[in-house]
This record gives sequence, structure tokens and C-alpha cells, in this order.
Amino acid sequence: MIETVRLAMRSWRDADVAPFQAICSDPEVMATLGPPLDMDATSALIDRMRAIEVEHGHSFWALERRDDARLIGWCGIIRGSAGPVEGKAEIGWRLARECWGAGYATEAARGAMDWAFAHLADDAVWAITWRGNVRSQAVMDRLGMRRHTDLDFDHPKIAEGDPLRPHVTYSIARGAWTAA
Repeated sequence: MIETVRLAMRSWRDADVAPFQAICSDPEVMATLGPPLDMDATSALIDRMRAIEVEHGHSFWALERRDDARLIGWCGIIRGSAGPVEGKAEIGWRLARECWGAGYATEAARGAMDWAFAHLADDAVWAITWRGNVRSQAVMDRLGMRRHTDLDFDHPKIAEGDPLRPHVTYSIARGAWTAA
């Protein structure tokens, strides 16, 4: 569906559940996202992404390496569902821990961003993450996104008192993306 030099983003397949569950059950991957997911929760999450793609034409797609077709996570665009990104084009990514530090998140996000500005009418793409997720914030910075400190918020879908509740908000305008 979307190809970059090393990666491909595509619709989800039934065969993706087990490898994605291995990623989503890794405590290091999920340390900034929430509790590790079991097979049923992972399957439900993929079903949700499939439904989002049917409804909107995009989702957090399956992300695989082109050279070996290995599923290494997800990346893509959804309609935000919480806080300052609700209803807006929201980019997101999740990668297998052993794929961190190889530039995959930035490469995939660039491909998804190019797709978003070519296919969606939105004037900006947004991103949110837990305040302590410095790795994702570094990707947002590399993408040229700008942090909106005035839009930091407590994620309403995360329980009060949960250390993952405080979130930060970033965006990049269409003009800034195309100028870069």
C-alpha cells in the first residue's frame, strides 16, 4: 500500500495476529503505551484497525520490512479519539523492540505523512504520546513536528493516577511538511 526504501505499510491480515501479539506483549515496547496485550486483546486491536480502515480508508497499518516481509509493528494515520487530536488526522507507530534505533519509525512515519497529505484534506497531522516517551518525541522532532505545550493533557482513556496518563501533543501543518 505504502512503500518506503526499506518498509511497507499494508492492510492487516489474519496471519499478523501472532507476530503483532509478540510485539504487544513485550514489556519494554508497552512500557510507554499500557499493559502488555494477550492474543485476544491483540486480535481485537487488529480488528479495530481493520474497521477503521474500512470506515476511513486508513488506519495504523501493518508495518513490514521489504527485504524479508517480517512484520515489525504498525504505522499510519487514524482519526484521533481523545483530547486535542479528537477527530483530527493522528499519526502513530509501534515497533518491535529489536527494531528500535534503526530509523524505521521515522522512515515509516515519513511515508505515512506523505500519504496523509496526498490523500486527506486535513491541514495538519497530529501526534500524541505519554509525556515520558522521549523516543517517540524524538521521532516527532525529526519529522519537523512542533510541540504544543498548551495542549498537553491527561488522556481521558487512561485511569487517574496511572503514570501514563499525562500526554503531550505535536503537529505539523501541510505547508510546513510540503516545504520540507
